[in-house]
Amino acid sequence: MKESECIDPTSDAQRYERMLQVALEEAKAGRIEGGIPIGAAIFRKSGELLSRGHNRRVQHGDPSIHGETDAFRRAGRQTSYRDLIMVTTLAPCWYCSGLVRQFRIATLVVGESRTFAGGIDWLRENGVEVIDLDNSECRELIEGYIAQHPEIWNEDIGEI
Repeated sequence: MKESECIDPTSDAQRYERMLQVALEEAKAGRIEGGIPIGAAIFRKSGELLSRGHNRRVQHGDPSIHGETDAFRRAGRQTSYRDLIMVTTLAPCWYCSGLVRQFRIATLVVGESRTFAGGIDWLRENGVEVIDLDNSECRELIEGYIAQHPEIWNEDIGEI
């Protein structure tokens, strides 16, 4: 799916699963590049894809390029972010949770949070609608990476 394409407005659950597929494509692309497989996408409430991105910390040697920040930067400057939906394969870390809160993105769709819960409780407490899809493909992708590269994962989440 390319930017400016739309997701058909079906049931919310189906719609969010389709949106998640875009973020999963990004996560897989990051993994192929040798990076941490976390992908994200930003949609308008209408279902229009605004941007997509993935974690590029390893590839670019830049600790600030998380999946969510990559998609956010690629979305470009917006007058308002309140009508946007951020979709990510893994619950956002505190850094990315802060981005969601700072720019008042109203809806966050999370592929899974069992592996890492990040700041989703804090986001909920601060009025962000968080939808956790508990997607097994997202979980298996990140858990496989963590098993192979625990040192990079621990660096990514600030545990080293």
